Amino acid sequence: MWRGRIGARVWSAHQGAGGARFLGKDAARRARAAHRGLAFDPAERQGSGPEDFAPVTLTTPAFDEMTADGLIRGPYAEIARWLAATPQAALEQRRHEAELLFKRIGITFAVYGEGGDPERLIPFDIIPRILARAEWDALSRGLVQRVKALNLFLADVYGRQEILQAGRIPAALVRDNDAFRPEMAGFMPPGGVYTHIAGIDVVRTSPSEFWVLEDNCRTPSGVSYMLEGREAMLRLFPGLCAAHRIAPVGHYPEELLETLKSVAPPGCRGSPRVAILTPGSYNSAYYEHCFLADEMGVEVVEGPDLFVEDDVVFMRTTAGPQRVDVIYRRIDDDYLDPRVFRPESVLGVPGLMAAYKAGNVALANAPGAGIADDKAVYPYVPDMIRFYLGEEPLLANVPTYLCERAEDRAYVLDHLHELVVKLTHGSGGYGMLVGPHSTAEQRADFAARIKASPSEYIAQPTLALSTVPTLVEKGIAPRHVDLRPFVLSGREVRVVEPASLAAWVREEVADMLSAYAGPPPAEGQALLPFEVFRTARPDPLDGA
Repeated sequence: MWRGRIGARVWSAHQGAGGARFLGKDAARRARAAHRGLAFDPAERQGSGPEDFAPVTLTTPAFDEMTADGLIRGPYAEIARWLAATPQAALEQRRHEAELLFKRIGITFAVYGEGGDPERLIPFDIIPRILARAEWDALSRGLVQRVKALNLFLADVYGRQEILQAGRIPAALVRDNDAFRPEMAGFMPPGGVYTHIAGIDVVRTSPSEFWVLEDNCRTPSGVSYMLEGREAMLRLFPGLCAAHRIAPVGHYPEELLETLKSVAPPGCRGSPRVAILTPGSYNSAYYEHCFLADEMGVEVVEGPDLFVEDDVVFMRTTAGPQRVDVIYRRIDDDYLDPRVFRPESVLGVPGLMAAYKAGNVALANAPGAGIADDKAVYPYVPDMIRFYLGEEPLLANVPTYLCERAEDRAYVLDHLHELVVKLTHGSGGYGMLVGPHSTAEQRADFAARIKASPSEYIAQPTLALSTVPTLVEKGIAPRHVDLRPFVLSGREVRVVEPASLAAWVREEVADMLSAYAGPPPAEGQALLPFEVFRTARPDPLDGA
């Protein structure tokens, strides 16, 4: 059986590519306690009207989620009134207070390759993004369908490989892929679930059109930012929040813990013991690891804190060894077990895979799940849905060119100026070419790379991504956003009412941005997002 629930995600932070840095678990508890006790004035400052801020016009044609044909869309009516009554100075003050909150908590993310200090404060945009219930319902159905198919695909490729035998996906694309783990062949994880926490990157191009950019089935991160952001919004804008019926999000850690416990090994005695396995304090998402451990009431451990005896995993504690039944691992496959993968790894646990395959511990997400989110496999997800579920995809893929195909490669090389080129194993916006914003030298460099290693690259057309109002230095301007909802998968199939949560994020081009939103609670009601994190700089795709 399979259990699916819509969960929440936050800033796009792949392993080693970006995310949150943290100074220590105890400091996190103190900072969050201080955060909740900050004495901000709860009353929003009131302005005299729209003349108090200066909207910036965006010339690039794109669907604006706040307006349609010059009129305010229904879900944004209250937000429009709020903006008209709030001077820009008040908005700037609230943004400053939000930054102070996040500084006290210690939430930063890392951006590598730009020189200087890679640590950056999370960009926090105080203008909420709104989703109507009908919009969320349609999107959530497509998300659950997609994640079900991805889990079935993983069970198949590590089992009978029927989809490969049927010729629906090229066998070499899977078997010769670096993300495919032969060590998992013939093994079924507890509950038959491979991807317990999935993040699906989605973009919007019209009131009714959502497109999937990519799937993330390995170690997606960011939920902590969403939860902290909701608290910030409630504290900074209590009046605005009170004007909307907001779906709760605080129970996400309980949902995550229940999902993890549901896939405990059959031999587990009593309540399953869960632990979060982290690479350590120097990992970009360490803050989140500690945050989730604290919120779920479980331990955060590093490799040396665990050991395997008689194919059973134990945790070292001051009270002696304690058995661990479920490990929510936040380290990559290569570093999980030096006896199976990289022998030089000091981050993992020797013998962990033996305990896993003996059925004595569950790992979330399962090793080898990365084959499902490989960018070269992405174009075949609609076929997976048809093959395993006998259904038409509810969410469309962005058209994708596989450079290993001679015909696709020829087209890509001739149209580099208008395409986005990505590494098949890349993440976080690194190693990309954004054709419309590239130089002739950059295109020549990527052409040489593609010719030398065509299987390592895909290309996609640019899309007119939707925009939302964003507070920038000159006032309020439209900025492109994309979304990352999370789906939690356990033993049983159960679509949680959107009283769970959804986080919306984007990882596109070098100037990354992200936006978070949650599902509305009732038909016809709009949702005030728990937070919106976006860059205040002009987006590379908006032409500003």
